[in-house]
Amino acid sequence: MSMIPITAEHSPTTTIVDRLSGIPLFEQQLEAVVGGDSLSKSSAPGSSQKSESALEFVTWDGPDDPQNPKNWSYAYKWWVTLVVCIICLDVTFASSAPTSALHAVAHEMHVSTETANLVTTMFLIGYVVGPPIWGPGSELLGRKYVSLIALGIYAIFQVGQARAQNIGTLLVTRFLGGLFACAPLTNAGGIIADMWDPVGRGHALAIFTASVFIGPVLGPVIGGYITTSNLGWRWIFWVLMICAGACTVFGFAFLPETYAPTLLAQKARRLRKLDPVANNGLLAESETKIWTPREILRLTILRPFTMMFVEPILALITIYISLVYGIVYSLFEAYPLIFIGKRGLTIPQNGLMFIGIGIGAVLSVFVTWFFSRSYPQLIKEWRGFPPPEKRLPMGMIAGPMLVIGTLWLGWTGNYASIPWYVPALGTIFVGMSAILIFISFLSYILDSYITYAASAFAANTMIRSGVAAAFPLFTTQMFNGMGINWASTLIAGISLLLAPVPFIFYKYGPRIRAGSSFAPCTDLIIAKELAAEREERKAGEVYKEA
Repeated sequence: MSMIPITAEHSPTTTIVDRLSGIPLFEQQLEAVVGGDSLSKSSAPGSSQKSESALEFVTWDGPDDPQNPKNWSYAYKWWVTLVVCIICLDVTFASSAPTSALHAVAHEMHVSTETANLVTTMFLIGYVVGPPIWGPGSELLGRKYVSLIALGIYAIFQVGQARAQNIGTLLVTRFLGGLFACAPLTNAGGIIADMWDPVGRGHALAIFTASVFIGPVLGPVIGGYITTSNLGWRWIFWVLMICAGACTVFGFAFLPETYAPTLLAQKARRLRKLDPVANNGLLAESETKIWTPREILRLTILRPFTMMFVEPILALITIYISLVYGIVYSLFEAYPLIFIGKRGLTIPQNGLMFIGIGIGAVLSVFVTWFFSRSYPQLIKEWRGFPPPEKRLPMGMIAGPMLVIGTLWLGWTGNYASIPWYVPALGTIFVGMSAILIFISFLSYILDSYITYAASAFAANTMIRSGVAAAFPLFTTQMFNGMGINWASTLIAGISLLLAPVPFIFYKYGPRIRAGSSFAPCTDLIIAKELAAEREERKAGEVYKEA
């Protein structure tokens, strides 16, 4: 057991206790942990209670402590990553599953198609509202229970959607479903950062990002077949409930807690319970913090907004990813026009066209692994902390690829004389390019804000989901008004304007990160050390020659 003693003379933790002693809430919390007389200034010298100076912080039992998620076996890390991906695939599948049923919903509930489109939009608005709660909340209470309790509540709301008798009920329950469904999606990046080193992190994030895109691909495929079957569109939501319930049980069984402060707090409580007398002064660092309602509000709701406003690197990346996300969602709206309107495919057959995005997702994983081959050497050169900008070359390639894929889909899809498989092949480029951009920049965020990864992901998820929620409201009209070819050209033009962004970040990213309040920028410190060592070697060589 490794513990850091708190001495009265020089330990920084003594400063924490001294500074917080006298604050009633802190004294109540500490009293509950270490005993009622621990903070008493008038305790007798021979008292059996431990004083402030006897308090100790619990840490890991050395660098190889098996309880530390960083030290879990390679196989177990991949198992946990797979569990996270399965859960995230389920909640992203729910975002698009009803899209094939929107015309049936509009007909049964006597509303316009535009109103029925809100079924998708309201779910994504829930994705906007939820991340500021779930991301920082996991940094207060731990990743596992915040994610899985929210997932269980999301499963319950599927009943309301399946039983809805009017559009208002359906839209409200869709919003609440999205609000709770985004919890595991928001915290997935934090879970990956908790376990993986920079080498494995890129591979794990590639698999995770692919699963996040495969979910919306499966939605129209499965939803289309359910809608046109004897079951009817309501069974889409019953299937979603069954899947969410199964994933909740699966998660409670196989998803461990990964957040280090939560694990250390659990360790401290376990040790105090094991020997209340000898260990009554043991604390985890997180147990010394004051959780007032104002502080909880600051760390949950406000922290992602704060990071978005004070962190230019996060704000710029979020804008870029959000626009790419919106572009992909706008192209999704073109599918029925291209494959049903122009070529007469059925709703289930139109859903199968989304498989091209899934193929692109799988290919993007292999591309990511190819680009990650040099990372072990980079880890060695940069003493464990390579610059986040080394994640960006994939985004440099993917930007122009998105332009090509968009033009391919739009111009070949506009003409019914061109076989269906030609525009379908273009969707592979759209899917692969979009996912490579996501992997590249989400890895960049993860490497930049390791400690605050969940909050950074919450801010990113919130903004990009808002953009995705807005695009379906006008893109169908845009494709009908401008034509599939010219609307796609407009989207490709926007993609072309965004294509230089990875190159700009590659050159100026370190300078922007240097002013960050949340990013540790360890690589910048190491860069100065390496430069100083090179200068010393150079000076030594000059001295020898002289």
